[in-house]
Amino acid sequence: MKFPHDFLFGAATAAYQVEGGWNEDGKGLSNWDVFSKLPGKTYNGTNGDIAVDHYHRYAEDIALMAGMGLQSYRFSIAWTRILPQGRGVVNQAGIDFYNRVIDECLKWGIVPFVTLYHWDLPQMLEEAGGWSNRATAEAFIEYAAICFKAFGDRVKHWITFNETVVFTGLGYISGAHPPGKTDDIKGYFTATHYVFWAHAETVRLYRQLRQFGEIGITHVFSPAFSVDRQPENLQAARHANEFDTYWFFDPILRGSYPEYVVDSARRNGWLPDWTDAELATIADCARYNDFIGLNYYQPMRVVRNHQSEKSVHSRESSTGAPGSPSFDGYFRTVRMDDKVYTKWGWEISPEGFYEGLLMLHERYGQVKMYITENGLGDEDPVIDGEVVDVPRIKYIEQHLKAVKRAIAAGVNIRGYYAWSAIDLLSWLNGFRKQYGFIYVDHHNNLQRRKKLSYYWYRQIIAERGESL
Repeated sequence: MKFPHDFLFGAATAAYQVEGGWNEDGKGLSNWDVFSKLPGKTYNGTNGDIAVDHYHRYAEDIALMAGMGLQSYRFSIAWTRILPQGRGVVNQAGIDFYNRVIDECLKWGIVPFVTLYHWDLPQMLEEAGGWSNRATAEAFIEYAAICFKAFGDRVKHWITFNETVVFTGLGYISGAHPPGKTDDIKGYFTATHYVFWAHAETVRLYRQLRQFGEIGITHVFSPAFSVDRQPENLQAARHANEFDTYWFFDPILRGSYPEYVVDSARRNGWLPDWTDAELATIADCARYNDFIGLNYYQPMRVVRNHQSEKSVHSRESSTGAPGSPSFDGYFRTVRMDDKVYTKWGWEISPEGFYEGLLMLHERYGQVKMYITENGLGDEDPVIDGEVVDVPRIKYIEQHLKAVKRAIAAGVNIRGYYAWSAIDLLSWLNGFRKQYGFIYVDHHNNLQRRKKLSYYWYRQIIAERGESL
């Protein structure tokens, strides 16, 4: 079986993680420009001031992507390049930069797949309340309109937000991301709601512009599974899926919040102060949302939590490895002896990916899906001058097999975007954690080098995965 002819093979990056040029050509200050410079917030104080200098080397990088046969490149726009203060005067130099990136993709026959928000919020908006303030959502809609009008003649695939659960959860509960708050659970729920409302209004705006492309949102997908058949652990898995999956997917795909979570939030005083008009907009949007993007790295293995300690708030405890209780203390994630894990403690589970895809298919039907991120963070060995990243090849191979199985089972998956196209800055782990097909040498003028996985992925794309 080959992947369908209209299935897109791609790879992804994010502006803050690759671009650099943090204060060039009129760009404004983002929350990450500020937060990453606070002591202890990132690994060894790394930040995106230079990142991998994609801002100056985008043409070289896109040519390398073309040499890999990449059919599509998913990248994000830095809001602060377009609107340095978050609202108001448009920075033409920012528009010009992304026009060059888009045109360079099209020159090579690469489909641009654009994310409007990948965590780098204008600092002015952060200081005014960030995502817990409805004004930020209103500003986002204005920003989206500018991007649609500037780039929509050539960009026909749009993602509004990337991983709401991460930038709200780590921002308002664990403090590992801006705004660095801890245990502000109502702030967390309020922020998620304003993101979903902004998404819905943005989808409605896109429809009004009649640009005849597609628009959706991307969520982390970490399906929860009980460690055994004990009723209390099965209930813990249900609780985890309701809070960490359905709360994020239901408003987009069903137009309403899951009652299980709403009831719990109401009992605990966490419910956002939403309006009937906002809920109506979210309900209406579900009819027009074109796709859902899934960022899958690992599942959650969960048990009912009977321990009294709270989560430890630190950079290291926020990097995704299992072993912590949920914010409400109901369940805890665990590491299992019979599973395989990365060097950062993330479970490698293509089977969990496949089972999770079937779970989504059962709940939401034939919704169009893109795998918008999937990949292995590793420390890649350099042997005789070659980057021999065999574990990455094995990881992506196993997960592409799971995608192929899911398509055969009726799941409507239309593309796969590996994370990442090129080695980039990890938000919390610096440059030590590598994901790319293209190696970046930080000891030699950021020189680019093709990894073993680069040649492997090129072959997979050329044969459309037939030999998997």
